[in-house]
Amino acid sequence: MRRTSARAFAFAMLLPATPALAQTPTLNTGDTAWMIVATALVLFMTIPGLALFYGGLVRSKNVLSVLMQCFAVTALVSVLWVAYGYSLVFDTAGMAKGTLNWHSFVGGFDRAFLAGLEVDSLSYAIPESVFVTFQMSFAIITPALIVGAFAERMKFSAMLLFMALWFTVVYAPVAHMVWSGDGGLLWDWGVIDFAGGTVVHINAGVAGLVAALVLGKRKGYPNTAMPPHNLAYTLIGASMLWVGWFGFNAGSAVAANGTAGMAMLVTQIATAAAALAWMFVEWAIHRKPSVLGIASGAVAGLVAITPASGTAGPCGALVIGAIAGALCFFSATTLKRRLGYDDSLDVFGVHAVGGIVGALLTGVFAAPALGGFGTVENIPAQLWIQAKGIGFTMVYTAIVSFVLLKLIDWTIGLRVTADEETQGLDLALHDERGYNL
Repeated sequence: MRRTSARAFAFAMLLPATPALAQTPTLNTGDTAWMIVATALVLFMTIPGLALFYGGLVRSKNVLSVLMQCFAVTALVSVLWVAYGYSLVFDTAGMAKGTLNWHSFVGGFDRAFLAGLEVDSLSYAIPESVFVTFQMSFAIITPALIVGAFAERMKFSAMLLFMALWFTVVYAPVAHMVWSGDGGLLWDWGVIDFAGGTVVHINAGVAGLVAALVLGKRKGYPNTAMPPHNLAYTLIGASMLWVGWFGFNAGSAVAANGTAGMAMLVTQIATAAAALAWMFVEWAIHRKPSVLGIASGAVAGLVAITPASGTAGPCGALVIGAIAGALCFFSATTLKRRLGYDDSLDVFGVHAVGGIVGALLTGVFAAPALGGFGTVENIPAQLWIQAKGIGFTMVYTAIVSFVLLKLIDWTIGLRVTADEETQGLDLALHDERGYNL
């Protein structure tokens, strides 16, 4: 019970999977121009946005290591996306609605190394080359988000290997199941995820928590103070994420149309509401509003509105943002302290929890009766569908991420030595300093 987005039509045009889809798209230069801009904005979210956001949150002796990890993930995933990632996600050969087979879980290799891509190839009304790059930018930022959970203690070699494997066996299958169209498992269930609440944020957030648990706590945590070394970097990074997110959400319409415009509006509204909600809750509890708090709240709002950005209306966005800001504050503070895990930069508390809140509320505020623009008529039924999608993603990601991390730990090892951790990863792993004082 949902409205099919322009993104779904674009997916359908990638391969002639059925005769019904064998129609010839026509290039739309306006859509193309917007999608080129949107693609640049999403890449801007990772480098430099996320890199600066995370870089400011760690201690000064580890700032370069985080920047390096985000930059290296960007390069690594770009190459893997071309080699086989695009094909694993969007190769729809053998898929049919209601038919459960291995194609329901992951695509094939017919499009490996972008086979069949030509200068004039179209995906919906834009060049397929633009669509490939746009989706690549999503594939880049998802594993990069995980970096924040194990910051300051994972070996660089282990990080590269984990990201390559995780991208292959977690990101690609989940993206395929949610976004590839008829025949994809979660798509056929009716899960609504317009721009990646499940695919990106819950996926990365759960993997981040598993990584934090497998690696263990940082040396001295929680008894040693580990404050952010440069909140100016963090606020600048959060601001870049806010601006870049318009490409993330509005770009997911794959067109310059009313859906993109509404997605842009609700993204702004939810982000502002979440930033204020986190700030006011923190202010009430700790008596002072913090820069870190309002920046984290803004990111929580961006995360939560992502799955709903194609179907929620302005009032729905206000509610989604406000709830996400408050709940993510408690998950990143109270919940983390009580459970005792060391998620260095609150990847689980903001991205997983914010993604869960957003994915669930998508099933509510997609209803026209509540000001939404979806086709949801039975809210409890859609809530159950959304919950199933969340639960499946969390279980699948947690299990596979745990297995991958354990395999890497048993082979090349996951964690730096205690001496390297004390010295700082900048010098220990890269023989460089972020600051020469």
